[in-house]
Amino acid sequence: MEIRPTLNEKGITLIELLVALVIAAITLAGVYKVFISQTRTYAIQDQVVEVQQNVRSAMEILLRDLRMTGFDDDHPSSTVTVATPIVTPVQTDSITVSYEYCNRTTWPPTYELHQVAYAVNGSSQLTRQLTNGGVANTEVLLENVNGLTFTYGVDRNDDGVMDDLSGDGIINAADYVTATVKNTTYPTTTVVAVRVILTGRPDQTNQDVQRMVTPRTLDSAVTLRNLCLYRKE
Repeated sequence: MEIRPTLNEKGITLIELLVALVIAAITLAGVYKVFISQTRTYAIQDQVVEVQQNVRSAMEILLRDLRMTGFDDDHPSSTVTVATPIVTPVQTDSITVSYEYCNRTTWPPTYELHQVAYAVNGSSQLTRQLTNGGVANTEVLLENVNGLTFTYGVDRNDDGVMDDLSGDGIINAADYVTATVKNTTYPTTTVVAVRVILTGRPDQTNQDVQRMVTPRTLDSAVTLRNLCLYRKE
């Protein structure tokens, strides 16, 4: 009687195992590549959002101070006088404004003269320097500033309206100037509006962000509506 060995036909061969391992490796490599790509995309989008939010926040603080330019409270207990709402000389890359501030953290409230200066320092940081009672405090509002520009809307004939300097019948960017417009007809010029262009860029340490994310710019204009307006002679 011949006895034949029984073979386990449910097993796999070495070749099948190697093929399965190759397919698994290719699949994992594809998944890893997609993961890395998504991670880079997320980092870039996160930097875009961060830059936009930071520029917008810094701009809002700056515009708030500009809107307060020249504010002089008429409260009987106030002894503050705003002599120079915009400190001379005006610059295209910095500005210093003054206004009266009511400090309600004390009782009774105290009235203070605030002088606020905005500029970009040597480290490309937008700084806000607040001087109150002879004491100056500086804070950084925005890192990685790519540009800061101030231009001015003027009123030469004291009608309380910004002049249409370009003569095109509308008030637009062409009507803002970097210096006083003076002539024999209008020897004095009053600043009635300020236009601000602020540009911020992302952190440059990430090469992908540096290569793919462009600087973000905000362009805003604010009218100086308070009675104490800076007059250039």
